[in-house]
Amino acid sequence: MIPGAFILDGFVKSPSAALRFILRHCGVLRFKELDSSPACTSKGVVGKAYGDPKEAALNRDICRPRFSDRGMGIFFKGAPMNTVPAPKEYKLSTFSTYSIFTLLFLLYFFDYVDRMIVTSLFPYIQKEWGLTDTESGLLVSVVYWSIVAFVFPVSILVDRWSRKKTIAFMALIWSLATLLCAFTKSFPQLLLARSGIGIGEAGYAPAGTAMLSGLFPPEKRSRMMGLWNMSIPLGIAVGIAVGGFVAQHWGWRHAFGLVALPGAIAAILFLFVKDYKTVDLVKTVGSSGMESQKVKMSKKDIFLEFIHTPSLILTNLGFIGCIFVNNAIIVWLPTYLHRVEGISMTEAGTKVGAIMLLAIIGLPVGGWLTDVWFKRKVTSRMLFPSLTIALNAVVIFAAFSFLGGKAQYLMLLLMGVLASMFAPAAIIVTQEVIHPGLRAVSYSICVVVQNLFGASMAPIVIGALSDAYGIKPAMSILPLFLLASALLFFTGSSFYRRDLDKVEKIPLQIED
Repeated sequence: MIPGAFILDGFVKSPSAALRFILRHCGVLRFKELDSSPACTSKGVVGKAYGDPKEAALNRDICRPRFSDRGMGIFFKGAPMNTVPAPKEYKLSTFSTYSIFTLLFLLYFFDYVDRMIVTSLFPYIQKEWGLTDTESGLLVSVVYWSIVAFVFPVSILVDRWSRKKTIAFMALIWSLATLLCAFTKSFPQLLLARSGIGIGEAGYAPAGTAMLSGLFPPEKRSRMMGLWNMSIPLGIAVGIAVGGFVAQHWGWRHAFGLVALPGAIAAILFLFVKDYKTVDLVKTVGSSGMESQKVKMSKKDIFLEFIHTPSLILTNLGFIGCIFVNNAIIVWLPTYLHRVEGISMTEAGTKVGAIMLLAIIGLPVGGWLTDVWFKRKVTSRMLFPSLTIALNAVVIFAAFSFLGGKAQYLMLLLMGVLASMFAPAAIIVTQEVIHPGLRAVSYSICVVVQNLFGASMAPIVIGALSDAYGIKPAMSILPLFLLASALLFFTGSSFYRRDLDKVEKIPLQIED
């Protein structure tokens, strides 16, 4: 029932507001369904979103009015008064939104060009310095170890300070480190310069992921994440192809110098984009009664936010096998084709580049299919990765176990599409089941896990197996890692809906 004293007081102070309240209470008027509605902001409002959790997950936050013990003076508890302007929500124009997206895309592209160009330079560096396959693999692994060491502290800067400033600063660091690779005179010097690339790249993925999650609504996030991640295979393909070509004609040092400058230019441009304000780390208490309030989260609350989210834990573990396999193929497939098929490194680099380019199809298609399925089944965020990863395991088994020549290359092309389809949905899981003020930290944990146990280990493990048994047997074990990942994602789907429903609903506000 509606308390009569409140309604009477309301009609005296604001008849129109009182009438709107009664109509909404009776269901005649619909409540706003906006992810970042000014009526739902953390400053000057009530803002506890509730209603059907499934609908909230699909259709964004639903804000309901509540009674106040102060009568109609604040009809909606905490609602903005006429004298206090509502905070400006983080909702940019279409042009601004896609300008930011374009710069994020270019930076991710240059990130992977600089990171993976070294793989096509292995034969030239090995010839000059007499390196083994294991030592060559270290030139890739050291980047991921640096990322693992720095990603967590940098992600805290991202969430608590500024996404755009962190991104610009990190991009300048990795571009300078890439340039320094061109001036190295020994293996230890090159190894140190490569570690500098990892330090710079440590904060980019968490910061970019957090920005994209804020720019786009839930129903578009997977496809936009897929489009953004297209820059990864494109950067890898261009890095491998350009590196092999430049090294063959002008030397491997010139390859590093050529790709260093564009990332620095994009980093400077990124300083001029609009970011969202740092999200306060607060939680709602007393939501089961008539009154609730926002309180600051303690360190224990933040720790429990991650520990008590099974779908997030299983997603992070599922990433390990996928990233291990993908990185093993990126690093060692050119060498595999050179040794087993007897083709030149230039031709091998071109073929691998074509395979990597097919991920450009897999990423947006995977994101789009997930968004379509998500409208019908929320748990598709984890079921879709499980399905595509299992299918890819079968394809890779056929390619490296008993096929050769053109048939093998066709399977590898199909692998190029399937290998990336899981990523958009899996990345979005790390953003949707956690507090909005912890999104960069959440993805940084995923980055640490996948790089420490996946990406950084793949070059060394496959390199060591290649030294011991040959490159072909070493590549044949890869499907086992994918089957384990598929099982982890499938298990996580049973927890996803529950984890999604418990997330604190806090809208974002644009920076001043």
